[in-house]
Parts: sequence; structure tokens; C-alpha cells
Amino acid sequence: MAFSLAFLALLIERFTGYPDWLFTRIGHPVTWMGALVSRLDRNWNRESDNFSARKRRGVLALAVLLLVTAVLAYCLETALLARPFGLLLAALAAASLPAQKSLEAHVEAVADALERDGIEGGRRAVSRIVGRDPDQLDEAAVCRAAIESLAENFSDGIVAPAVWTGIGGLAGGAAYKAANTADSMIGHRNARFEAFGWAAARFDDWINLPASRLSGLLFLAAAFFVAGASPANGWKAIRRDARHHRSPNAGWPEAALAGALGFALAGPRSYGGQMIEATFMGEGGRRDLGPADIRRALKLARIASWMLIALFGLLALLTAP
Repeated sequence: MAFSLAFLALLIERFTGYPDWLFTRIGHPVTWMGALVSRLDRNWNRESDNFSARKRRGVLALAVLLLVTAVLAYCLETALLARPFGLLLAALAAASLPAQKSLEAHVEAVADALERDGIEGGRRAVSRIVGRDPDQLDEAAVCRAAIESLAENFSDGIVAPAVWTGIGGLAGGAAYKAANTADSMIGHRNARFEAFGWAAARFDDWINLPASRLSGLLFLAAAFFVAGASPANGWKAIRRDARHHRSPNAGWPEAALAGALGFALAGPRSYGGQMIEATFMGEGGRRDLGPADIRRALKLARIASWMLIALFGLLALLTAP
């Protein structure tokens, strides 16, 4: 039933996204999880404590977050499945976990802004989805940042929630989302979070490993259906470049997309005025990118999303009683 739940959730979210009216009324599961993370951070991450104590409390905070999220999600799923059309009701709840529609909308907004408002519009649009300094970006760098966000968030925001929902039902998908939210909020290597966020960052690396590999393979498969794309070059880029990425997981989808579409992703970038050195993914060198490249990457990602839906549909059929 968990595969059916993941399949239906992906299919529902593919068409509806997370409605604005619902967000206005009740928020989003990520905002609820984020509120709990913030509370745990305020109460347990004390600057007066030593590194070891803050690290232990970070482990405990992650355990509390996962336990609370998983138990509540399990209780909700159990209650919904007991009702008429229970699987559909549970799928509606699980549809809040993947983010196909919103990811594509945010990335496409960067291409639209570049075409409509030029580089300043593109910088404003891309600053909503990446953390790097937008004022340092030319048009090619804006496009590269948007495409990198598409590749990485395809794995973290679409494939991973589906995978963990398929493994553990609504509780599994919600627990994944909670861990990923914790990583985005406290999993940073700075004075405040290096100790307290250590567990969140390491755990997020581990749980994203299967989805990142699947995402890369989905991009390769989708490349067969995009004119001019090369699955072979995508696989070559994965084998050569993925392990050199600063993230143990983001390298797979970024290298696959860059290699398949014939341009370079990653490379040096600036965060908070500090230049971060990073290896380029792909064989496109530093050639200029434009809005058309963003739209080409979006086309590949949409095909990959439908392939993911089809995969879970097949798994649901194969495991049906």
C-alpha cells in the first residue's frame, strides 16, 4: 500500500501542487516542522555550553523531531485509511510532501524574469531559490544557479519524499521531510550550528543517498526524449564528476543533468561575501547560458518526474495483493 500511496501522492501533486488557499488557512507541513526545529534550537542550543554538549543536544533534537513527526503522521494515516476512500484521503495528505509543481514554477520564474526584466530581474528571481550572493551573478551564472537548484531539489524535494513514502508510508515521507527541513535550518557549518546541527546534516546526507542516485538515473532516462541531449555524456559526467561535488548527493543529479544537456554546473560561487571553490560538473566548460537552457533543463526534469510517477505506479501494481 505504501507504493500506491506514493504513486497517488505524486500524481495528485503533479496537477494540483499545494494550493495557496490551503497554505493561507493552515500553513504547510514544512512550516510546522520548521516551527518545532526553531523551538528546539532556541531551548537547547545554548552558546554557553561546550561543543560536545551542543552536539549531544543536536542529536536529541533530531530524535525528538523525527519521533514527533513520524508518530503524528502514522496516527493520521491510520485514521484516514479506516475511512471510506481511505487510501485517496491518505494520498491527499501525502501530496503535501513532494514539490514538483512549486519547484518548476520557481525555476521557470527565473527564465521569465531574465527575458522580461533582464539581469536585475533574473537576480531577484534566483535569490528566492538559492543562497548565493545574487549581485555577483551575470546572466550565465543566474541560469547556472537556477538549473543547479532544479537538479538538487528534484532529488531532495521530489524523489526523496516519494522514496521514503514508498518505504514507510506517510510516516516515512513525513519523517524524511522533517529531517530535510532540519538540515536546511540548522545543518550549517558556522559558529551557531556546527555542533547542534551536526546530526541533522549527517543524517540528511545518509537519507538522501538513494534518491540522489535514482534522480541521476531518471535524468539519464529522460535525456532519451529531449532533442540534442546525450544520456551517454550524462553517465560519463556522473562517473567522472559526481564524487567531486561538495555534497555527497547533489553531485549525482547535477552531473547527470549537466552532462546530458552539454553544459557545466557548480563551480566557484559566493556566499555571504565569501568565495567558495567547487569543481564544475559536466563538459560544457564555462560557456554562456541563457533562459532557453533553463527551459531545456525544465523539460528534462518534467519528463523525469513523469518517469518517477510511472515507476511508482508499476511498483504499486507489482505489490498489489
